[in-house]
Amino acid sequence: MKKLLITGASGFLGWHLCQLAKQEWEVYGTYLFHSLEIPGIKMLKVNLTDFQELKSIFSQIQPTAVIHTAAQSQPNYCQLHPQESYIINVTTSCNIAGLCADYGIPCAFTSTDLVFDGLNAPYRETDIVSPVNIYGEQKVQAEQGMLARYPLTTVCRMPLMFGRETPTAKSFIQPFIQILKEGKELSLFIDEFRTPVSATTAAEGILLVLEKVNGYIHLGGKERISRYEFGRLLVEVFQLPVEKLKSCRQEDVKMAAPRPADISLDSSQAFALGYQPLSIKQELERLLNI
Repeated sequence: MKKLLITGASGFLGWHLCQLAKQEWEVYGTYLFHSLEIPGIKMLKVNLTDFQELKSIFSQIQPTAVIHTAAQSQPNYCQLHPQESYIINVTTSCNIAGLCADYGIPCAFTSTDLVFDGLNAPYRETDIVSPVNIYGEQKVQAEQGMLARYPLTTVCRMPLMFGRETPTAKSFIQPFIQILKEGKELSLFIDEFRTPVSATTAAEGILLVLEKVNGYIHLGGKERISRYEFGRLLVEVFQLPVEKLKSCRQEDVKMAAPRPADISLDSSQAFALGYQPLSIKQELERLLNI
């Protein structure tokens, strides 16, 4: 069987990727702090920022392909700790691309819709990047650095993702559901727009393009939706108390990292390759039945 190395397997997207990939690959997953067992996956504790350790993992596994999802992905954290997050988000990513180039194997990198400034959505792969926060800047540096090291890298720009809780990670919907179930108020933005998908759909997209695409590909969903509209769908599908769901604007909430207003992705290139996200309502209904 072909060997797939997935970095960040203890993360939200990494865990979902492992579930799907193990059907067709012999999967090796890395983690650092959050030790976990995933049935059918060979889990390895690796400090990816240590180049010698990283190199030895490649030499030990001899992977046929790599999907690099490990990152410091909290924009507010990156804004406050730019040097620390740079090491994992940029330096390590470029090192992984370099090693994939040495081995001549497919390399997919999970980037973000936050590489855009939110002023000219929907964004295509060819649109100019202009991030408004440090996390977005670091992802741009990683994208460009990886492609410079290894032009055959697949840069997957990921949208906002949601889904079932994993043993070591939640998506943003779990706290939302908890707050509403407890009868507390939940205020969501009416002026921030994304093209969300479930982590399962996102994982399907990454595995689809891994050996088909070089360069940039967008893996957003088919609907542009505000956080508040998403909340209304969540309330409807999960039958939560609607009266506690309130609307607010980005300017009402003080955050360390600035947020772009509309970073909807145009993912028609991926759709043409066979990437088929369900509607958000269908995705939520599917979660309800898990």
